[in-house]
Amino acid sequence: MPDMLVRLYDLPQGAGTAQPEAEGVVIRRAMAPDKFRVVEWVREHTGVSAAGECDVCFSRPAVSCFIATRGKEIVGYACYDATAPDFFGPTKVLESEQGRGIGRALLLRSLDAMRAEGYGYAVIGGVGPQAFYEKCVGAVVIPQSTPGIYRDFLGGMGR
Repeated sequence: MPDMLVRLYDLPQGAGTAQPEAEGVVIRRAMAPDKFRVVEWVREHTGVSAAGECDVCFSRPAVSCFIATRGKEIVGYACYDATAPDFFGPTKVLESEQGRGIGRALLLRSLDAMRAEGYGYAVIGGVGPQAFYEKCVGAVVIPQSTPGIYRDFLGGMGR
């Protein structure tokens, strides 16, 4: 899976306040008291390697993980600056919630936070849905980026 590059200075207006179309779903930055619940949810729904990446996000002064919730239930998440600075991911939205703008809102909120922290570009590492990132933020594939940054970790190529 290749990496993709996003020009953060070209993000759509309102990216920092993006909310999904899904009724009752709120996007917000995770907080320290959320850590164990969020990391466990990520482990359960994405895997142990992604949980390790998410855990790192809680060590930053401004937690670099956004969550999508309906009431007290997590329905999705997105991390940045987890495995490497200037990298977006991992991210996941429950299959039952996909197609309702949640993934797009998580992506936009995360990328806008990266822009606010001074980045001009972001790397989306080891992407799966290339068309989603192309459509949402104009991301382009980085040539010769496979296997990329994840080549040497214990979990292999999958997260």
